[in-house]
Amino acid sequence: MRVVQLIPGTGTFHCGTCLRDHALARALRRAGHDVLLTPLYLPLVLEHDEDAGGPVFFGGINVYLQEKTRLFRHTPTWLDRWLDAPALLRWLANRSGMTRASELGDLTISMLRGEEGRQGKELDRLTDWLAEQPEPDVILLATGLLVGMARRIKEAIDVPVVCTLQGEDTFLDALPPPQRDEAWRNFAQRSKDVDQFVGVSAYYGETMTQRLGLPDDRVHVVHNGIDLDDLEPVSSTPAVPMLGYLAQMNHSKGVDTLVEAYVLLRQRGRIKDLRLRIAGAVTRNDERLVHVLQERLRSEGLAGDVEFLPNIDRSTKADFLRTLSVFSVPATYGEAFGLYVLEALACGIPVVQPRHGAFEELLNITGGGILCEPDDVPALAEAIERTLLDLGQARAHAAQAREVVIEKFNTDRMASDVVQVCDMALRRHKHHARQ
Repeated sequence: MRVVQLIPGTGTFHCGTCLRDHALARALRRAGHDVLLTPLYLPLVLEHDEDAGGPVFFGGINVYLQEKTRLFRHTPTWLDRWLDAPALLRWLANRSGMTRASELGDLTISMLRGEEGRQGKELDRLTDWLAEQPEPDVILLATGLLVGMARRIKEAIDVPVVCTLQGEDTFLDALPPPQRDEAWRNFAQRSKDVDQFVGVSAYYGETMTQRLGLPDDRVHVVHNGIDLDDLEPVSSTPAVPMLGYLAQMNHSKGVDTLVEAYVLLRQRGRIKDLRLRIAGAVTRNDERLVHVLQERLRSEGLAGDVEFLPNIDRSTKADFLRTLSVFSVPATYGEAFGLYVLEALACGIPVVQPRHGAFEELLNITGGGILCEPDDVPALAEAIERTLLDLGQARAHAAQAREVVIEKFNTDRMASDVVQVCDMALRRHKHHARQ
């Protein structure tokens, strides 16, 4: 099977969507499929350098300028290509950080409208390029926010489109109310052009089936898989108890909640010499919060016991996880999945997560941690303390969870399940072509 994956890039940092979709591409290739990665908006930031993707389409500069002024909807190809240069896009991303959802309402609606939006020229450029490539069997969209492309792609190259659903609700719900409602309407309308959907968890598949009004037979749950190559289990407990966090350092992922829980644990004093290590992506928008948290810790006399490790690579991530006693990313929203939970469990590290989103689903399957009330600092501190006070039992459960992760959350299983969904999309597409 020949597959083209359309994946939004970040330009400067790792994100869960990029990690999941690149892991999928590598697993599909191992299974003998031909996969072409195609970055959108910004270049991809990948954990493996063997494939950085093809040319960037819908480059962030062009998309923004076309949204703001009619002139840039008719610029020559040579100028568009210059503005899409990966080096320029990375430089801009590094200087400007990530734009907040609340500032992207009109652009989001325009993108969801596809060829009827202000970026129609960009969509034509993408479909022209796709038509010049060896014909794919299926197009994979990495996120539902790309469904506006499906109709034009199918008209241009007559192939089915499969779309992964992963975290769109949080982004759209953060838009201002009038734009939020219009975005959801366009999302639901354009979803009719997609042949099949993949929900990364049962929780999220059900959520989006309801919110988009999709038929049940169009949404299929395929749990994410992770690369396990270097995620080896810890051989011994750390000499000093170590609490860890690995995600983007922002409020929505709950880094500030975890810091407050850590401060409370140190004030209680039942876990002697507890340390905290915080790792993950830091954009320019996150730097202020990191500074506030560092000042908070300094005011409590704890700055020397907390380490911040921004933008670590894969090898550093594996080493980081193995230094931990317990792991927590207390996200403030209903996470569609949470790759970091699997990564911690793959290293045999027990986890403590809020009871919402996909976390309950993951921990019910793996048995590798405990749940607590969301957005509740004392409840989080209590759950972490309980885990550390009975660390032997917690690590035994985490070791068993590692075996479940190896069996059920590997990338080859994910790729096999995605191929089954693609086969269904091919059958549906051929059926409609005969009518």
